[in-house]
Amino acid sequence: MPYRQPSAEGAPARATRRSGSRSAPPPQLTDRTPPVPTVWGRRRVLLLNATFEPLTALPLRRAIVLVVCGKADVVHGDAAGLVLHSVGTSVAAPSVIRLRTFVRVPYRARVPMSRAALMRRDRYRCAYCGARAETIDHVVPRSRGGEHCWENCVACCARCNHRKADRLLTELGWRLLVVPRPPRGRHWRLLATVPDADPQWLPYLGEQVA
Repeated sequence: MPYRQPSAEGAPARATRRSGSRSAPPPQLTDRTPPVPTVWGRRRVLLLNATFEPLTALPLRRAIVLVVCGKADVVHGDAAGLVLHSVGTSVAAPSVIRLRTFVRVPYRARVPMSRAALMRRDRYRCAYCGARAETIDHVVPRSRGGEHCWENCVACCARCNHRKADRLLTELGWRLLVVPRPPRGRHWRLLATVPDADPQWLPYLGEQVA
């Protein structure tokens, strides 16, 4: 029965329930609740044409759909042995898949520049001293009319980047160890959009990026 709490004179008594007789409702999830990251959103799978030419990096979910539907075959499985389980079956996560039918892809000559691709082009070595590169430098500084392009950007160590600042190479008496040029090949277009490539992809991306 409800317990009546004593009240002040002239005020009606209020019926309340004893503490602990009813728990608070659980918190409700809303649209603003951040989603929990899953393997579906993080993993990428290298897609090869029927000729073993690299095409693009697919989300893991899309890659599994292609394999299950018989449109692609698994070339390399996940190096860590990742297996995805559903209600009725289990599927080994692929790292590299190959289309069963050749797909013609329009060729675009100019590869878009990105930090990941530029570092791979220069093999993570400073273009001025050969040390381990940590950043990117504009050979002709932007403040002096230099462009942000393959021909004017090089990998650079922090020490050389600090010493060079906004000066020209002729003012420092420096020389480039290699002449910066745009990379060629469709695999470079893929590297421009994928910062970290799976080691199992490298044989298909060309020896120059391994």
